[in-house]
Amino acid sequence: MIAFVAGRVASIAPDSVVVEVGGFGLQVYCAPTAISRVRVGESARFATSLVVREDSLTLYGFADDDERMVFELLQTATGVGPRLAQAMLGVHPPSALRRAVATDDFATLSLVPGIGRKTAQRIVLELKDKLAGATLTEDVVVLPGGSSASWRESVHGALLGLGYSVREADDAVQAVAGDADAMVVAGDAPDVGVLLRQALRSLGGARV
Repeated sequence: MIAFVAGRVASIAPDSVVVEVGGFGLQVYCAPTAISRVRVGESARFATSLVVREDSLTLYGFADDDERMVFELLQTATGVGPRLAQAMLGVHPPSALRRAVATDDFATLSLVPGIGRKTAQRIVLELKDKLAGATLTEDVVVLPGGSSASWRESVHGALLGLGYSVREADDAVQAVAGDADAMVVAGDAPDVGVLLRQALRSLGGARV
């Protein structure tokens, strides 16, 4: 098992980061909220989970061990693979996923592209006991520096990574611009996680 990867960020894509480790470039697939925290040329550390298939070895990265644990638990639900599990963490932090499962909040789970009501019901049924024992902590994703341009790029890139078109991403970013401005007026940095969830709501949630 590769428990974590730490090194200089060589490049960033909408769904992955290349981390230079010992002269090698490791491609680490991450949720958009985790990607928004890093910058090219800076050092980064990701908790990781290696998914082994017959034809591939894919490394998934997370902001911390808690995200990795939830990622692995999500995949124990029928029909949830690593890509969908990561998409869930891209839309909702671990604490929000735990609350949604614990309270039968199908609407919240259905905000994730690819999850309809039936899938949400199955996830709740199969994971309620498994997720119940984890610590409930509030996950706040704040983009370093909090600049207007940065939150726009992060939310836009996250939506593209989740499968939305450029036009849909443009419209969604515009729809939440007022919310981001309100955060700045209140003295806070634009919260990428919150803005991403609001952008998804503006797009009508999941595609089913």
